[in-house]
Amino acid sequence: MTCATATYRYFAYGSNMSSERLRQRTPSARAIGIAYLPGHALRWHKLGRDGTGKCDIAPCGMSAKQVVWGVLYHVATEEKALLDRIEGLGIGYSEARLRVVAATGRVWALTYKAKPDKIDATLKPLPEYKAHVLRGANEHGLPADYIKALRQVATVAE
Repeated sequence: MTCATATYRYFAYGSNMSSERLRQRTPSARAIGIAYLPGHALRWHKLGRDGTGKCDIAPCGMSAKQVVWGVLYHVATEEKALLDRIEGLGIGYSEARLRVVAATGRVWALTYKAKPDKIDATLKPLPEYKAHVLRGANEHGLPADYIKALRQVATVAE
């Protein structure tokens, strides 16, 4: 008989939507499916260590039109500290426990939200970072209009 590994539900909405990228960070990560966070908008305003914009979720009311799409993953609990460190928990991001809408209904998941002092609306992402976000969105089949909006985000090279 084998022991099951304890996992937690993680909502990835930025570069970690890419299974390859997330598994490089947390090898146990397994996609559950796509989900969305209502009443929020995706912003690229979180100051990264490299001085460029990273993704964040920004509340914008409970409009049904405003959602952030992402991917739900199961991640081994023993790898959480590693992902926290990579994501800059306590430095650039805070942990957020939130309810997202998945195919099975509303579920609780953990994610990261930019700390207020790390938000700068003038920031743009690097093309490579945006490519990770798009790779994950395409890999998991996020809605076409959402992917189109992601493609239109300007990068520092533009």
